[in-house]
Amino acid sequence: MDAASAESLLRTAEDAHVAMRRGEDASAIQLIETHYPDIREAMAWCLAEGRTDEADRFASALVPFWMATKRIDDGHRWYERALGSSATSPRRARAVYDDGYLVFWAGRYELAGRRFTEARRLAQDFGDHDVVALALAGSARVALNTDPGEAIRLLREAIEVTRDMPDSLGRSSANHVLGVALQMAGDLEAAREVMDERLEHARTTGNHIVVSVESANLSMVERQLGNLDRAEALSLEALRIDSRTGDAMAVPWVINGLAAVTAAQGRLERAAILLGMAESLLERAGGEWPPDEREQYEGTLATLAAGLSPAGLGNARSAGAAMSLDAAVAFALSGV
Repeated sequence: MDAASAESLLRTAEDAHVAMRRGEDASAIQLIETHYPDIREAMAWCLAEGRTDEADRFASALVPFWMATKRIDDGHRWYERALGSSATSPRRARAVYDDGYLVFWAGRYELAGRRFTEARRLAQDFGDHDVVALALAGSARVALNTDPGEAIRLLREAIEVTRDMPDSLGRSSANHVLGVALQMAGDLEAAREVMDERLEHARTTGNHIVVSVESANLSMVERQLGNLDRAEALSLEALRIDSRTGDAMAVPWVINGLAAVTAAQGRLERAAILLGMAESLLERAGGEWPPDEREQYEGTLATLAAGLSPAGLGNARSAGAAMSLDAAVAFALSGV
């Protein structure tokens, strides 16, 4: 490995990251997969050469890849190694945040909370308001487990911090999590307003990943408001995007939402099959339910337990759990 090769691989990783965030197809994930051994070597070379900023840039570029391909542990191990160095720079705050973001989705909330707090401190030291807002949004994600009101407070702070940065990633993240927090706090109309605005903007700009995320979240809101047809359509739209991009972590979240809508429609056996799929796919992806998804999952399970016999519920969940990812997506999209 040499500097020219490492720089070329870094460009490849960062370009793929941009493409992954657009969510058009699975080609960006496939590109990283092809170059992954060389990228890992380049990251290690950067650390050994003291090029910590480049090492941190590599890792930030790989976060969506690690999540989408069941490699959260791989990413966290890398961050443990990289963050063990004594280097401190503006990039380091983002690296600390990214590690917290990764482990959050694996359900390691205590560690995630520590990382977000540390990232916020580092970002404040360097005057990086964007990462301050990201870290506040991360802390709000953790707070959703116990106190949606505290999460909303943190998110309002993040939005205020970025008031002069309308297009910043930190502000976007804070607005996204705000919609979730408002939904969990029971303010469904306010949640719908935030999510609808983000969804419309994402459609206008062609950001398919945000379309998927906000569609899935808005489906949860519309279901609770009794708008089951729209809730189902939103979940199916999100699933089509996530299945096209090959994101193994996002697919079970969306199927979880579709199971909730299907149960609300009274199609209990189908909902139980969908729930079994979501449970199994999430376990295979190495993830845990985030707070809002867990609340939705537990509500669906309670509805199914009340309406199906124990044997019927168990058999349907087992049937769903036995499906491959492709079979599960095909079944979910069939709508019958």
